[in-house]
Amino acid sequence: MTRAGHHRRRWAPMFLGIVLVVLGVLGIPGAAVTGAQPSSGGTGSTGPKFLKLTIDSVTPNTVTTTSSAVLVITGTVTNIGDRNVDDISVRVQRGAAIGNPGGLRSTLRLEQSDYDLVTPFQDVADELTPGQRKQFTLRIGVRDVVPSTDSNAAITAALGITDPGVYPLLLNVNGQPAYGGQARLDDARFLVPVLGLPAIPAGDAKGSGLPPVPAPAEAPVATTMLWPLADRPRLVAGIPGSVDGKALLTDDELAGELATGGRLDQLLAAVESALHPDTGLDPSRTGPGLASALCLAVDPDLLVTVSAMTGGYRVLASPSDPDGPTRDGSGAHAAKTWLDRLHSLAGALCTTALPFAQADPTAVAAVHDPGLTGRAIDAPAEIVDSILSIKSVRGVALPTAGSIDDGAATLLSRHGYTSAILADNAVTGPDGHTAAGGSDGPAHAPGPDTDTPELVQLPPPPPVTPAAATPGATAPAAAPSATATPAASATPTPAGTTTPAATGITNTATPAGSSPAGLKVATFDIWSATALAAVGSNPPTPSFTPDRVRYDVNNDSRAARLQDALGAVSWAALNPQSPRRSALLMPPQQWSANRDEATALLSQLDVLFRTGLAAPRSLPELLAQPADPRPFEVNYLPETADDAVPDSYLDPVRDQGQRITALMGALVEVPQQEPTPRTFLTPLRDDLIRVLSLSDRNSTGEQADTAAHRRLDQTTHTMDGLYRSVTVLPPGGVYTLASEQSPLLLVARNDLPVAVRIRFKIDAPAEATITDIGEQQLPAEGSRSFQIPTQVSDKRNLVIPISLTTPEAVPLGNATSVSVRSNAYGQALAIITACAGALLLLLAGRRLWRRFRGQPDPADEGLDPGKRRRVNRYGRARTRATQRQEAR
Repeated sequence: MTRAGHHRRRWAPMFLGIVLVVLGVLGIPGAAVTGAQPSSGGTGSTGPKFLKLTIDSVTPNTVTTTSSAVLVITGTVTNIGDRNVDDISVRVQRGAAIGNPGGLRSTLRLEQSDYDLVTPFQDVADELTPGQRKQFTLRIGVRDVVPSTDSNAAITAALGITDPGVYPLLLNVNGQPAYGGQARLDDARFLVPVLGLPAIPAGDAKGSGLPPVPAPAEAPVATTMLWPLADRPRLVAGIPGSVDGKALLTDDELAGELATGGRLDQLLAAVESALHPDTGLDPSRTGPGLASALCLAVDPDLLVTVSAMTGGYRVLASPSDPDGPTRDGSGAHAAKTWLDRLHSLAGALCTTALPFAQADPTAVAAVHDPGLTGRAIDAPAEIVDSILSIKSVRGVALPTAGSIDDGAATLLSRHGYTSAILADNAVTGPDGHTAAGGSDGPAHAPGPDTDTPELVQLPPPPPVTPAAATPGATAPAAAPSATATPAASATPTPAGTTTPAATGITNTATPAGSSPAGLKVATFDIWSATALAAVGSNPPTPSFTPDRVRYDVNNDSRAARLQDALGAVSWAALNPQSPRRSALLMPPQQWSANRDEATALLSQLDVLFRTGLAAPRSLPELLAQPADPRPFEVNYLPETADDAVPDSYLDPVRDQGQRITALMGALVEVPQQEPTPRTFLTPLRDDLIRVLSLSDRNSTGEQADTAAHRRLDQTTHTMDGLYRSVTVLPPGGVYTLASEQSPLLLVARNDLPVAVRIRFKIDAPAEATITDIGEQQLPAEGSRSFQIPTQVSDKRNLVIPISLTTPEAVPLGNATSVSVRSNAYGQALAIITACAGALLLLLAGRRLWRRFRGQPDPADEGLDPGKRRRVNRYGRARTRATQRQEAR
């Protein structure tokens, strides 16, 4: 190798390193030295390799005219690599105020070069070894001047905000990894809502004083917020109802969620503190408007489970072994306390029912089982009302996924629902655009021609015809028994009845033969809903969130995600140019926000109400408004279909639902006897609904599939056992009839705790005639003997198959057979008997004839005549002596 070549090889890496360092300092994406890869705050395909930057707190989390003019950001830098990192520093960058709702999400994916306002770097640490972390605090002025009081001497930069709005901020951390050069190693993004700019008095800043700048409040946003209380299904499947049996749960996690500090406890406590300022918020910061804007949305399955826990319950030792050992649950007291608190709160707030066990209406419609539909669609409101002793808002459906298909819309309409709450991109207008203004949600600000209606009207479902039943019809031809439907579900609201005027909602059952009206759809903003879903410990990305703005929110800290939600909740109020002056805030149904996060969101709403930027509006008021006159249709989102219940569960659920309905129709309700057919079989129907649950499906699909499959198997196994519990007992050996018309004696047994109606199914051979004794009844946990009229015309052994069925001919128990042998000989026996009788008459006549003629009978030959005379005289003398004795 030449000397010149060696020289070039020596200087080429050095030159490349200098170029990359310069590019990194300038903030050009992708600039880094050897081994130092830039991070995009969790929004890129690869995460950070050396340093991890997290936001710990932002104070104040919302800037107002009365808040501090200094934004205090606390964060932590952690060395997550395998080498030391030197010269670590951070800085704040700000982007322009978000001008359209889609920017609430898309802005968080922008590169740092799009955050045009850049503040100077501030040192964090000289060196961090692997695993070491360092917390830092930045104090940044909000306005375009920097306050310079003694207490804020460390403030060296300002964000230069001049108008209220929602602003994106980016924290950028630089450092020099060992064997590399200085580079951007990670960043973190979050939103800061600015409801107003605080004043900066003259002499208190490096420049002239500044007056406060409030946000315009000429068109306050009518705001409604739903407050969900739900949990994944916990009850072990395959256990029928009983009188004194304890509930069995898969695990005891729910006890922790109900106890102090648990998820459900904190969600309830946040509302309690907001409604009762003496226990939480400052009384001067709360008002009656917050209570009128909130509506509790409660999962009936959660109420059923918690109510069962209050009386004591058992828990599986291993959730994966339903037949294994169990132990006592620890949450009975916590369940009772939480339920009492909810009872008190629901009496003071608007309350409505979520789908039972977060079941998917689309899957329920596809199963097309009347009994299952009645329990999943008709019963939730009745369950909530009966357990909480309230009258909930009726006639409104809240699908968990925020999107339904035509079958689900038809199902809801035919079961008396007048309204549904869906994502604004889950309905489309005549031009093919969604209610959000675009095909999958707006990426630009909607203009005057792309108004975003909050209420739209769906067309009425087609009428039901005998040839083609509409999904969700209440009486399909396949229904085994009409008596099973009311026993399996809550009694539907009679036609023409309404809820009290306080709710403002009519819940009218569709009369037979009439055509129900189309659903009125209230749409919620997908951007605020996506941001609210990211708040908490287990943040999902909803299926209605467009693909183009999806990223893993788990890479962001909880404090950053809370800031994003605060900004999303405030955006419409801070942008009067938005054509939609209403907001329906919809957190995910299985929300994991803690008390501090939930309280911060409620406080934000209260501030918006007090400042006139928003106006509280109740859920009934929202649903009572007229719908947009333009025709809209449901838009079943592809992402929702991907996260839906797999089709492989539909047929098995339908089969077991029909078996439950058939058995329900055969059971007999005996007065003052428990359990009733309804209480006995309804838990199994609930298990089938839980198979159709959307809980955890958009985040842990495999876990949800495992739980659904296990639940279906357990229910199927139990139904097999129930059907085998009613059977005819095999007699054993050969049954011998005393005559050709002797009855057949059979014994049937019922091991169920409920009386049952049965019929005997006997396949009689041609040689036997067996009378059908019709419908019979077996007592609960008892047996009965039956005499079956039977006529057999054959002396051979006959094998007669015997089984039990329901009155609708559904097989019960195990079939058996009886071997029958009769003592009858048929025609031959009659001929022999006649011949024997004739012979007897002939012989008797012959003897009499000879006696009258005085001729000895040949049968008397061999008897001495003298001896015969003496015997005759002795007989006559004995007769005379007897007569004289009687005469005395």
